[in-house]
Amino acid sequence: MPTHARPPSNVAATFDSYPPAVRAKLLDLRQLVLDTAAATEGVGQVEEALKWGEPSILTRSPRSGTTVRLAPVQSTEDRYGLFVNCQTTLIGAFRQMYPDRFTFDGTRAITFHVDEPIPTDELRHCIAMALCYHLDKR
Repeated sequence: MPTHARPPSNVAATFDSYPPAVRAKLLDLRQLVLDTAAATEGVGQVEEALKWGEPSILTRSPRSGTTVRLAPVQSTEDRYGLFVNCQTTLIGAFRQMYPDRFTFDGTRAITFHVDEPIPTDELRHCIAMALCYHLDKR
């Protein structure tokens, strides 16, 4: 897996503000999203930015997918998640494909506890689906 450049300074500062255990997991998740973007046909260029005050990865050229946000789960210090736009059908699709592999938060997130391993292959599939969401609708 290639190591990606440090995120823009405002995104890096947001990661740095998180508790150490959550920060480490979110940076690992960032790496997985960027690696998946680079390996997924049709995704093209991605950009890191803050959306709703959270580190986010957006498809830029082409605008192939929905924004993927990486953030702690509010009101906890030991949970974090991969968030997508709640108006998409993505979390419903992920639930159908992987009902026993993930913990879901409504229609907006897959969440994890800092002590649990991530099912990487399944999560990579979900990330690719999010990054290609608009391609699939065309």
